[in-house]
Amino acid sequence: MYMDVFPSEKVEFICSITGSSHWTFSWSRDGQEVQDSDPNVSLSAEGSMLKLTAATPTYSGSYNYPPKPSLRLLTPWTDVFENETVGFSCDVESSDWTVTWYLDEVEVSEDDSLMINPEESSLNITAITEAYQGTYVCRAQLESRSVVMPSNTLGIAVYENVPKPTVTVAPGINPMYFGETVNFTCNVDVASGWTYQWYKDGEWLPQSSKANSVHLGPSTGGGYACSATRGEVTSTEISEEIRQDAIEIPVPSLKAMEQWLDVFPGESVRLSCGMDKGPDWIYTWYRDGEMIQAINAMYFSLNGPTLTIKSASAEHAGQYSCKGDLRDRSVSSSFSLGRGLTVYDSKPTVTLIQDPDYKLMFLGESVAFICHIDVSSGWEYLWYKDGEALSISGNKYRYVITSVGTTNQGSYKCQARRGTNQDIFLATSQAKYLEVQENKPKPSIAQQPDVDQVYVGESVTMNCKVQLSSGWEYVWRKDGTQLLTNSSKISIDAAYSTDSGTYECMARRNKNIYNTTTSDGRILYISEIPVPSIMPLTQWMDVFPTESVEMHCGMSSISEWTYTWYKDGQKVQASEAVSFDLDATTLSIHAASAFHLGKYSCSGKLKSRSVTSDFSPGLLLDVYGSKPRVTLVQEPSHNVMHTGDSMSFSCHINISSGWEYLWYKDDSPLAESGDNHTITSLLTKDSGSYICKTKRGRSTLFQSQTVRLDIEERPQADVVLMTGWSEAFSTDSLVLKCHVPEGQYSWNYTWFKEDRPMDLPPSEKYTVTPQNDPDQSLYTCQGNRHGRPSYSKTSEQFKTKNLLLKRRVLLSISGCIFFGIIVVFIGCIFLRVIRKPAKREFKPEEAELFLSMDQIKGLDDPPCPLFQFITDAELNSSSQEGEENGLTDNATTPLPIATQEDQAQTTESHGATENGGLVSFKQ
Repeated sequence: MYMDVFPSEKVEFICSITGSSHWTFSWSRDGQEVQDSDPNVSLSAEGSMLKLTAATPTYSGSYNYPPKPSLRLLTPWTDVFENETVGFSCDVESSDWTVTWYLDEVEVSEDDSLMINPEESSLNITAITEAYQGTYVCRAQLESRSVVMPSNTLGIAVYENVPKPTVTVAPGINPMYFGETVNFTCNVDVASGWTYQWYKDGEWLPQSSKANSVHLGPSTGGGYACSATRGEVTSTEISEEIRQDAIEIPVPSLKAMEQWLDVFPGESVRLSCGMDKGPDWIYTWYRDGEMIQAINAMYFSLNGPTLTIKSASAEHAGQYSCKGDLRDRSVSSSFSLGRGLTVYDSKPTVTLIQDPDYKLMFLGESVAFICHIDVSSGWEYLWYKDGEALSISGNKYRYVITSVGTTNQGSYKCQARRGTNQDIFLATSQAKYLEVQENKPKPSIAQQPDVDQVYVGESVTMNCKVQLSSGWEYVWRKDGTQLLTNSSKISIDAAYSTDSGTYECMARRNKNIYNTTTSDGRILYISEIPVPSIMPLTQWMDVFPTESVEMHCGMSSISEWTYTWYKDGQKVQASEAVSFDLDATTLSIHAASAFHLGKYSCSGKLKSRSVTSDFSPGLLLDVYGSKPRVTLVQEPSHNVMHTGDSMSFSCHINISSGWEYLWYKDDSPLAESGDNHTITSLLTKDSGSYICKTKRGRSTLFQSQTVRLDIEERPQADVVLMTGWSEAFSTDSLVLKCHVPEGQYSWNYTWFKEDRPMDLPPSEKYTVTPQNDPDQSLYTCQGNRHGRPSYSKTSEQFKTKNLLLKRRVLLSISGCIFFGIIVVFIGCIFLRVIRKPAKREFKPEEAELFLSMDQIKGLDDPPCPLFQFITDAELNSSSQEGEENGLTDNATTPLPIATQEDQAQTTESHGATENGGLVSFKQ
């Protein structure tokens, strides 16, 4: 602190600390402590006052007291809630000061929630509670001196519970109209520093502010509430909702207070304009879009919601509308719907209408007379019959006679009036005359066409007619069941069989009050349209040029129908080649040509009505452009056949039918008929040239090609015994060989035993042994090949049961020959010795010892060469002897052993083969 003083003046300095006590003070000048030992310097007891009694230059300088620390909040509020964080900072000029913290004059120390930072001279309370509520101060002290300087104080209020906010709304009118503005305020009773959140109908709104203004619209009505937050840990509950409804501004309704808005000159008119809600509306009236400013000569009154015209004129005609403005609020409605006011120039026309409008009525019917005015409404009516007034209550525009009698016959009129001056608007209708008859009419039914039988698909109309009056509705019944029609006609466009039945009708009118009697019944019979049948009168329908054809078309009732013929869907016309008989039942084609080829059909038409049948089934006529081809087919088709083969000829003609077949062999007719000629077993005499011919009607014969058939004899197989005579004494087997004379073919052979084929591989030889043929059977064979002929004739039978006898005969002969040779040899020696050579003499040839097979066949009783029984031992010894003499062949077969029964049998030989000068016997 600096002051300007003069020598010897007195100076006082006072150091004070506001709001506290018990402080001690020290003073310094230019940084040096001032001592109170100087007689010109005096200090008060506590040191807060310094006095200089005689100022001299010696005491010049800067006097000051220690700097006062500044206590400030690091958080923005002093009223806090539990668990919030509070921070303090003690600001001093230099770092030489030591800071001490106090709560309500009690020094504080660190704990779990309170932290002191000496370096930053700060105090932080992380989760404050009520225990930390009070007045805080910090004191700074220099380390080198005992000076302690207190800071300013800061009080902290701690609340246990967070308050619940409340919402206020201005202007506080509910509901309000669309377009108006409403202000909502969220209020929290304690603390500060709140941030607000708003909710509408429980949904969070995205804006946050202390106050919220809402411009009402269709979606802004609802319940509004708020909540408040402060910091990161403190938030309030959501407040109670304040309901604010938003509604549309009502549209005024314009109504006529009379029944009519089309008036005549001089009539009065009143219009009212009203809003659905609220009485605080001010109304403005418009005609043809221009505001009616004030009461003038045209209008009797213009008073709020009512507009009155006492005496209408043409100037009042136009389109009226109104609108409303809300008192003391800037709310205006839209225009009401317009209502047109019509002012007529003259009186209306009254018309009398009779319902039903029948010139003739019957007893019991009802009738109504209607007095009709084609303009405006609200009329009163007067009724007259034959000029006299009728009593009718309520000024009704209808005069009804519920049950007409003869007394109701007469002339009727009506008059109409309305308003206060009714005489001005009185008008009279024209007259209507009502005639009444007593007797009920009876309807009649007319049918068109008027025939007893109607065909399916034909149109039929039945007309129910009442001769008297008009306005009838008709009731139709079919077989007693009512039909769903009230017309006078029943039209059946396409009749069906279910339409058959008995039809009756009855007429009624006057809304079913009056009915006529029932007509006589009319029977309707619906039958199916017959379909014509078409058939050929000619046996065949595929013809050759110039042939004639006839076709017939007909139905069951021939006389009622005429026929139309079609070929391939096109109508057939009569010509030189085509003609029709009466009613065209028969179509005749006299000389067919390619033009007549096609499918023919016909349809029938009734002579008297337009009824046409369906087309008959089609009948195809085929006209050939060339002669038919006749083909003779041989099966099998071999040029050369063999006797015993089966062969068949078939005669084919490629087109048409109805043919007769003729057969020829070498130009000679055969007795065969039909298209096949079969020969089951060919003979050589069947060789020749074959042809077939076809014929029908008067047509020329058609001939096939010629087929040449040649028949050859089938080769004959023979069984040959291969075992030689020399082997008769050395073997007990027999080798048989099958042989076919025609050697140009390669044959396979099949062997038969007792006429049954043997299961053997194909071979030309077969060996008979006592083991495989103990019964000495009959053997045959047959040649087979892949070419033609495929098989030979079966050989003659070979009998093995005669072989034993032949062997014994051979054994005896061989013995005789052996001894005869020895005798001749000895005799020759003897003769050579005792006789001289003599001249040769001719001697007849000696007879053969054995007869040949041909000789034996020629004898009636062939001799048996040997009846002597020869044992098997003898045969075997003879065989051994024969082997020694060189009479056997290596290819031998053991011969079967013969029995005595075999010796007694007669041998029948079928052939002989010479072998070494001896004759072999074959069965």
